[in-house]
Amino acid sequence: MCGIVGFTGLRAEREQILKQMMDAIVHRGPDGEGSYFGEGVALGHRRLSILDLSGGAQPMFNEDKAIAVVFNGEIYNFMELRQQLVQAGHVFATDHSDTEVLLHGYEEWGEAMLQKLRGMFAFAIWDSRDNSLFCARDHFGIKPFYYYQTSEDELLFGSEIKSFLHHPGFEKEMNEEQLELYLTYQYSPGENTFFKGVKKLLPAHSLRCKDGQITVTRYWEPKFEPQQGDSLSDWEKRIEEVMKNSVAAHKISDVEVGSFLSSGVDSSYMAYLAHVDKTFTVGFANKQYDETEYAAKFSEFMGVKNYAYRIEPQEYWQNLPRIQYHMDEPLADAASVALYFVNREAAKQVKVCLSGEGADEFFGGYNIYKEPFTVSWYDKVPLPMRRAIGAAAEHLPPVHGVNFLVRRSQPLEERYIGNTNLMSEQQKKKLLKHYKGNVKPTDLSRPYFAKTKGQDPVSRMQYTDLHLWMVGDILLKADKMSMANSLELRVPFLDREVFEVARHIPAEYRADAQSTKKAMRGAAARSIPEKTAEKKKLGFPVPVRAWLREEQYAAVVREAFTSPAAERFFNTKELVNMLEQHMSEKRDNWRQIWCVFMFLTWYEEYFVKR
Repeated sequence: MCGIVGFTGLRAEREQILKQMMDAIVHRGPDGEGSYFGEGVALGHRRLSILDLSGGAQPMFNEDKAIAVVFNGEIYNFMELRQQLVQAGHVFATDHSDTEVLLHGYEEWGEAMLQKLRGMFAFAIWDSRDNSLFCARDHFGIKPFYYYQTSEDELLFGSEIKSFLHHPGFEKEMNEEQLELYLTYQYSPGENTFFKGVKKLLPAHSLRCKDGQITVTRYWEPKFEPQQGDSLSDWEKRIEEVMKNSVAAHKISDVEVGSFLSSGVDSSYMAYLAHVDKTFTVGFANKQYDETEYAAKFSEFMGVKNYAYRIEPQEYWQNLPRIQYHMDEPLADAASVALYFVNREAAKQVKVCLSGEGADEFFGGYNIYKEPFTVSWYDKVPLPMRRAIGAAAEHLPPVHGVNFLVRRSQPLEERYIGNTNLMSEQQKKKLLKHYKGNVKPTDLSRPYFAKTKGQDPVSRMQYTDLHLWMVGDILLKADKMSMANSLELRVPFLDREVFEVARHIPAEYRADAQSTKKAMRGAAARSIPEKTAEKKKLGFPVPVRAWLREEQYAAVVREAFTSPAAERFFNTKELVNMLEQHMSEKRDNWRQIWCVFMFLTWYEEYFVKR
């Protein structure tokens, strides 16, 4: 695991510029650094040594030095690909570096190499034979890749946006349009970012830059194609087999590998299959939000050492600015802070940890996936009548059942944008000083529903979540919080071979009105106690709702809500009113409060302090 940066063009003092960009992401690779300056390009690399500790330094070159690469990630099938390339006549300079496979693979197969890779990756290859830069991001977006084109047609790229701040061609300007989307999604969705002009290279996409022209191409697409005919037991066996294979591949390392452990089935099953020596858990003194006792018992069941850490409220709040800085863009997922601490504790013991991200998106694990099966008779009510009922319900007090009437007043493709749909356009108009509404949340989700027209509701929601929620929230916090602590995080569920099984599972074996991840839970129950396999997902829960009703923490938020930054973007009286309603328990506004507060915390870091 590493960090990469670079830019095209022939700027004066480019050695100093690149060094500053690399230093901005030193946390991604404290073990070493390397740079390359070619005719029209500068490549930089920060290294966290995991594989080929003595011989894997980057940038790395092919035999005649015509091609150079900087790479962040792991290629799990690199030995298999290496054998194919050696047979084709390629000569390797390293003993077992997965990075070198990218070089020779690009020489042999060109862009078609991407179809052969199994792993997590973001890389940039400079080809001096035609002065072109070829970049790619892995199939599911596990590793990040950002890019920006300057007014002089230079391309800047990197693992983190913060590195761009040190390039003189970068013009730092906030993209206010992204704020409107964020207030609904709770993260920054799509390819645009909070920095005007900075884009994310989307998952399963490649980029080529030549003569200042940028071409972005999609090279692969995940598709759910359920297959009927086999029993639930058959699917459980397939999941068990492919997960054993994936976990084994994800354990390949020249350093010790540990595992995160919450109380859910995902991390429990993965940790059991991995046979690691150490597991890591965080919790809180409040038992309602604490999973450390469970993790200790399950680790004892596995016969491994568990390291548990209880987060104090004060340190949780004190670290919020640091965490939002590392995120690059604001993220209102309160669990990301807990993830920061579990990564911090794990990094004291190991360099690599396994984590359970992706299981819900692959196997149908979110509770929202039950929705199509609950009160299904209501969907048969004529749509115009449901719309009228929903419109009336929006004006009712937030009592039980009102949210159901509002949500089900719309067809799935209109109401579902992902796991969170935090603020309506009406709410945002009320809060924001400069609401424009040029881009609606459904503008981003609509293309994914169009591509899955005719499929079952669960497959359509999963497909949307793979492209939006998982990339924008789940994988963002996984990468940024691990790298903030110089820890490599690996996600065995998010594997091409695992998806090849998951995508064919019939809908009835994924979710129904009573349960989620049916087939995956059944596979887990073949190895771990059934009680654990059926346990409801928590995933490092955080007591923010309760804290926001305590004056010492509410005061911190109130100060942010009345700050000059808040005055610039929001109607601050509405913000304070939202907080007071929550404190008096008239309404449960904690998610909306946290969303705005995290934005203001991030804004302070990037546009006030820097």
